[in-house]
Amino acid sequence: MGLFDKLFGLGKSDPAEVERAAGLSRIRFGRYSDNNKSLAKTNRWYEAEDLFKQKKVEESIVTFFDYLRDEQEDNVRLTKEADGRYTFEIYQGTKIVKGQIDDKEFTASVSLARMEKNSIPVMRRLLEMNYSLYYSRYALHEDRLCMLFDSHRDVCSPNKLYYGLKELATKADKQDDLLVTDFATLKSVDDSHVEKFPEAESEVKYRYFRLWIEQTLKRIDELNQDSFSGGIGYMLLSLIYRIDFMITPEGKLLNEIERINNLYWSNKEEKTAVERNQILKDAFSKLLTWPKEEVLKYFYRAKATFAITAPKPHSVLADSIRASNENMFWYRENKYPDIALQVMEYGFAYGQFSYSLPKPVSDLFRLYMHINYGEFFQELGFKENYYKNEEFAVTDIKNKIQEIIREFKDKYPHLKLDTDRLNFNNLIDFDLSFLTEILALNFDNK
Repeated sequence: MGLFDKLFGLGKSDPAEVERAAGLSRIRFGRYSDNNKSLAKTNRWYEAEDLFKQKKVEESIVTFFDYLRDEQEDNVRLTKEADGRYTFEIYQGTKIVKGQIDDKEFTASVSLARMEKNSIPVMRRLLEMNYSLYYSRYALHEDRLCMLFDSHRDVCSPNKLYYGLKELATKADKQDDLLVTDFATLKSVDDSHVEKFPEAESEVKYRYFRLWIEQTLKRIDELNQDSFSGGIGYMLLSLIYRIDFMITPEGKLLNEIERINNLYWSNKEEKTAVERNQILKDAFSKLLTWPKEEVLKYFYRAKATFAITAPKPHSVLADSIRASNENMFWYRENKYPDIALQVMEYGFAYGQFSYSLPKPVSDLFRLYMHINYGEFFQELGFKENYYKNEEFAVTDIKNKIQEIIREFKDKYPHLKLDTDRLNFNNLIDFDLSFLTEILALNFDNK
């Protein structure tokens, strides 16, 4: 290595640093969103539609699969065989949808579980669930429970393929865990492609999984359950969405997190806020009793193709943020800064949990969480210190924001965030100013 290489860090990269960076790049925050397509990918959808209208069905389907494929995820594979047929694989969580396309039929199937002996309760469950499906159906092939979707090839429009395959993939990914959990006669199948978190990542996430729950429950017990019922609700819901985004549990643990969220919102008119808060507190307390090895079973990542939530106009997210910001002021003015921060976090986190957000918004939410929970990111191995010891890395934050905006400038030409309006006096002021700028984001594409 020459003198200038030594002075300016040129030459061979440090293998340990390359390995560290590669490991960090595999850590995902939040759920997969297919609302992240580049402008070129979005245009492939319109090309597929035009080809279908021109009766060029084969070309339309090939173009549709290119639209569906996320190169970074490597989630969709389409292969033309020697006999002219196409075969394909679509990855969704623990499931792989497999199928083929010939000159007459489009067929897709996915295995849910292996049934070692016949079970009337299992078959009854599948029969009941069939009524909720629009495009696919449950079936039994030899000793395997499956889901199927098929159609005459010539009526396979991009819309029909998208919603049919999405129903097949997302329902299968959800139901395989539930079925295996609920019925001892069933065994998991076709899940060898999932990647367990590395041990170091699992340990950090497990520690914070427990820490955040314990800290939240302890803080809530210090408050008057009646007069602070609103703030307590915000704290519990923010906890749910933080675990989902930061820890990204799967399988049974994800189902439990979603169930706890539903407990709060279901029968809202019939229960007081205090009662609903207590239900969530009990559920989280029970979650703390899960053995460590049981929790770690659901610490894995897998490829995905479809979002499990639907996109919404930016105004829906803006309404959630605006309402939370307004409710924050009482806690700030009455010297409850920790609650004020979680109230603001709720407004943004609720949207991230509930909707399929455009990638720039999800990336800005990740930055928001990195600033507010820097120690968690540091322990995972990230070197960026955006906020530490009550000091902001102002230039780094502004540069990161501009990098996020710049990536999708061709798709959203009016997208901008005025970093000069950010307030770096303290964390509450920063969060409020950051969220205020999120309200003003413009996703018009013309």
